[in-house]
Amino acid sequence: MKTPHRRAHRPTLLRLLAFVALLGGMTASVLAQGAPPPKKKGGGGKKGGPDEKGLIKPTMADTIKVNVYADNWFVLYINGRLTAVDSIPFTPHNVISVDLLPEYPMTIAVMAKDNADPKTGLEYGDHIGDGGFIIKFGDGTVSNATWKAKNFFKGPLNSDVKNPKVEHTPIPANWFAVDFDDSQWAKATEYTEERVNPKPPYYDADFKGAKFIWTADLDLDNTIIFRTRIDKPGWKPRWNTKPDLDVTGAPFK
Repeated sequence: MKTPHRRAHRPTLLRLLAFVALLGGMTASVLAQGAPPPKKKGGGGKKGGPDEKGLIKPTMADTIKVNVYADNWFVLYINGRLTAVDSIPFTPHNVISVDLLPEYPMTIAVMAKDNADPKTGLEYGDHIGDGGFIIKFGDGTVSNATWKAKNFFKGPLNSDVKNPKVEHTPIPANWFAVDFDDSQWAKATEYTEERVNPKPPYYDADFKGAKFIWTADLDLDNTIIFRTRIDKPGWKPRWNTKPDLDVTGAPFK
C-alpha cells in the first residue's frame, strides 16, 4: 500500500531534477561562449584566405584540369617546368589527366612521338604509322592551328618501305624554355577525328573545342614539338605564396 507521504514528495523531486538539468545547460552555454574557437589544422584562413601571418596559399579550387591524348606518347612542360609524362609509351592509347595551378602568361611546350623505329621510321616491322595530339585545359585553352609545330624525326623518307631511310634533326636542349625562340616555326596542322582515329579512352574525356594537331605530314613525321603562349592581361594570382623548391629544368638538374 502506497503512503500519502511518498506521493507528496514526487513532484518536488521531479522539479529539482529539471532545475539541475536547466542549470547544467546554462553553464555549458556560458562556457562555450567564453571559450576560444578551436584551432584549425593546416593553417590558412577561411576558404583559402590569409592566415595569421597574412599568407594566402592556393587551394585545389585555384587549379584547372588538363586532359591529354597522344598517338603514341607525349611529355608536357608548363612555363619551363615538367608537368606531365605519358605513363604508357605505346599502347593501349590512354588519356592523361592532371591538375595544374595556372600562372599567366603560360608557355606550353609539348614533345609528341609516334610509334616508329628510329632506324627505319616504320612500325610493326613494315608499316607506316600516323600520329596525332590533342589537349584541353580547364581555362579553355585548346590545341589548334595557332600552335607552333616542328618535326625532328622523319621517315621512311619518300614512304619507301622496301629501303627505308630516316632523317633526324637535333632537338634543342632548351626547347621547353619560356624564352625559347620558335618564331620561325610553322603553324600546326589540324586533323579531323576520323583521320587520327582515336581509341575509346579519348571519348571518355572532355576534349570539346580542341583539335587534333601535328605537322603537315601526319604519316612520316614522327617526333614533333608543339609550343604556344597563353596571355591573360591583368591576371594576378589570388595567392601570395610561392614554392621554395626549384623544379625548373627537371629532370635534368
